[in-house]
Amino acid sequence: MSKRDYYEVLGVARGASEDELKKAYRKLARQYHPDINKEAGAEDRFKEASEAYDVLSDAQKRQGYDQFGHAGAQGFGQGGAGFEGFGGFGDIFEAFFSGQGGQQRGRKRGPERGADLRMDIEIPFAAGLFGTDRTIEIQHQERCETCNGSGAKDPADVQTCDLCHGAGQITQTQRTIFGQFQQVASCPKCNGDGKTIKDPCTTCKGQGRMRKFKKLQVKVPAGVDTGARLRVTGEGDIGPKGGPAGDLYIVLHVEEDERFERQDTELFHTAAITFPQAALGDEIEVPILSPRGASAGGSEDGGSDSSVESVEKVRIPGGTQHGTVFVLKGQGVPYLGDPRKRRGDLHVEVKIAVPTKLSSEETDLLRKYDEVSRKHAESHGFNFIDMLKSALSGRG
Repeated sequence: MSKRDYYEVLGVARGASEDELKKAYRKLARQYHPDINKEAGAEDRFKEASEAYDVLSDAQKRQGYDQFGHAGAQGFGQGGAGFEGFGGFGDIFEAFFSGQGGQQRGRKRGPERGADLRMDIEIPFAAGLFGTDRTIEIQHQERCETCNGSGAKDPADVQTCDLCHGAGQITQTQRTIFGQFQQVASCPKCNGDGKTIKDPCTTCKGQGRMRKFKKLQVKVPAGVDTGARLRVTGEGDIGPKGGPAGDLYIVLHVEEDERFERQDTELFHTAAITFPQAALGDEIEVPILSPRGASAGGSEDGGSDSSVESVEKVRIPGGTQHGTVFVLKGQGVPYLGDPRKRRGDLHVEVKIAVPTKLSSEETDLLRKYDEVSRKHAESHGFNFIDMLKSALSGRG
């Protein structure tokens, strides 16, 4: 199959600047790098983009390609910047942001770190307040038990690469009319490992790792909210050929509770009361959440989602206005990571509920009340507007 035009591969014009080439390649590398994109064909697209950038980012290779096409690029020693040149997603950024100004280098030696993993879990509202213990099941790459991560059927099968002599990289020298150029690239025989395997392990097919299921016990601290991330060190994928494992990141999603609204460490609750309760005063019950083991109003971290739901009585004084807020100190959300385990407050807003349907008896009583209240107001020289202003200002 004939190769595509390099400018077409990168999606740039033929007169594209070095910065435009770099930006286009970086975008494609992020999109198709096999460590990120597991779809079929992604690795081929990444190799194609890497080859195109290798040629077009080099002034001499680009000149040869512009004049003679792919044959001209090969005349300048094309190769060495393909997929083998990157050990992981981080190497892409090293190629662009290293102190060598993006100069191509061989693959770094040493074990390659495994990929980080992400898992999303949902926890109850009370668990976000007081913490919880969760058992989760993950699927990740673990070291092959048969070969202990070496990838070889027998330890004697691991041999020093006879092409790079264990260096993991080779130096290519090209002589041109402009002089002699050297380029360091990953060894094509051992892919930068410095070692080759004569007979691969039959269990892991020479990869040194296997995908397995594992159960983990995770402690969620008190005071977390939706979007919080927990990091479990070393529970990501283990690196190839005995490389260190990545980390597992657990993203939390806290369920809502229709009785409460949460803002950081503060809780908000709306309590409906009747007009007589507001006018005459009363005592209402407000739902309270506490960790199991803590006394009412306490702030002990329960460490589980076995919370206790109780009620606290709130005194509503006579003449309470619609929208009045009562604050219950220390009945809100625990401060995340606070050694003193402080809690925010619970704000209780009272709203006067207006009935939508009245019985005939209720209608008669309200009419009588209306007549009495109007006469009372008139006898004191008040009109309706004055009464309204008085109520809004909290007087009278």
